Amino acid sequence: MTNKSLLPLLLVFLFSIKGYAQEVLYLDQEQPSGNGSIQDLNWIAGYWTGTGLGGDCEELWLPPRDNNMVGTFRFMMNGSLIFSEYMNMVEEDGKLSLKIKHFNRDLTPWEEKEDWTIFKFIKSEGQTAYFSGITFHRTGDELMIRLAMTNEGKKSIEEFRLRRKDL
Repeated sequence: MTNKSLLPLLLVFLFSIKGYAQEVLYLDQEQPSGNGSIQDLNWIAGYWTGTGLGGDCEELWLPPRDNNMVGTFRFMMNGSLIFSEYMNMVEEDGKLSLKIKHFNRDLTPWEEKEDWTIFKFIKSEGQTAYFSGITFHRTGDELMIRLAMTNEGKKSIEEFRLRRKDL
């Protein structure tokens, strides 16, 4: 193989590395959320169904109002509800964050009463929104969510593949 024939293969490899590295971005704990407008994330609004975590997922996002986008998430496995989430993308002083509360099947919360799992906004590019540890990417009627997870000290990226549905 000549150097000329290796160049296209090398370029594909480099672009795939760049794409992989950017699929989930992170901020240090002391870094503030990035600037943004909740209106720029309106493309997430809708009812989405698909798969993730080895089961069936449903996610519903209401359109932005009063600097908030409220959503719910339901995770089912083998037809049984495992957990649900209440979500709020909020714009405060020009900074965005995603706040999530998790609930067991019986509605007992995972987080303490005053606590939320918070993902700080980093940036958006078209129909891709990067929060620290989670990325939302929409292509047409498909929504891909990539979530950084740590389980027993092992880090992984979980993918949720959702399609837009009519209610």
